[in-house]
Amino acid sequence: MAKKTAGYRMGIDLGGTKILAAVIGSDGAILGTAKKKTKGEAGPDTVIKRIVDTATAAAAAAKVSLKEIGGVGVGAPGPVDFETGVVYSAPNLAGWDEIPLGARLQAALGLPVQVDNDVNLGTLGEFSLGAGRGCQHMLGLFVGTGVGGGIVIDGKLYRGARYAAGEIGHMTMQPDGPLCGCGRRGCLEAFASRTAIERVVRAGLAEGRASVLPELLAAEKDRLTSGVIKQALEREDPLMTEAIGQAQRYLGLLVANLVNALDPEMIVFGGGVVEALGMAFVQPIQSHALPGFLQQRHADRIKIVPATLGDQAGVLGGAALLGPFVASKVQ
Repeated sequence: MAKKTAGYRMGIDLGGTKILAAVIGSDGAILGTAKKKTKGEAGPDTVIKRIVDTATAAAAAAKVSLKEIGGVGVGAPGPVDFETGVVYSAPNLAGWDEIPLGARLQAALGLPVQVDNDVNLGTLGEFSLGAGRGCQHMLGLFVGTGVGGGIVIDGKLYRGARYAAGEIGHMTMQPDGPLCGCGRRGCLEAFASRTAIERVVRAGLAEGRASVLPELLAAEKDRLTSGVIKQALEREDPLMTEAIGQAQRYLGLLVANLVNALDPEMIVFGGGVVEALGMAFVQPIQSHALPGFLQQRHADRIKIVPATLGDQAGVLGGAALLGPFVASKVQ
């Protein structure tokens, strides 16, 4: 572990399957971490207790007491009122309907707590200590079960008038397109998420198309993991190549539209699929996006790159929510 410094803060990433907490120094160094299963099916009371237990374990791992920590930044998977710390809903957690997560954690931990959307904090982590260091205008796009986004303008997270900005995965790509998990049709998620990739793959297999995927899926108990996607592409599987190609085309179209609207310096792609494939996933997106830039002058200045922090982005973003770091240093 890195040497501890003054100004401890804690970042917590609340996910549908796991809770990750980290104690972080004023220079951005991670001093101690803890992880627990979320058990979201058990309801808000159980999940909140597990968050508190995870935070306590992270402090113990860092060899600091909770009272030495200046504050906690929490990322929650759903729409959040940033001012009040209320999580309006969390699609992957049972019974989360206007839960005052900030106030409940503050009472349980005895520490100041700020709550934001998890993708916002992943974006803030990459902006502060990851691929986006040095930028002032950056977009974060995270490709997983869905597609989430975060927006940084003039060095600050942009949340919008209702704290609802960044729902990039639900921009309409095709009005009569495939059904999205949100209930609408033709959203980006319906074309470019891992869920969409799996839909294309399963349909192709049902049609009897030749593929190495049955073999790879059998080894993973029929789960289309990021590792399976990577192996299939390495073996030049035509069905997986088609599914990934569709995702990349639509992500390229999205990036072109976002660049025309916001003109960022950088777009950072994260999430499990990107972590597995790296620049091999991102480069075709760039190729699809560039012709769509209305302003072609200095188009090469807009960097489209993979994220660098992996699972640490959310907890580092939570810590960054509490204020700037004294140095850009990551363990």
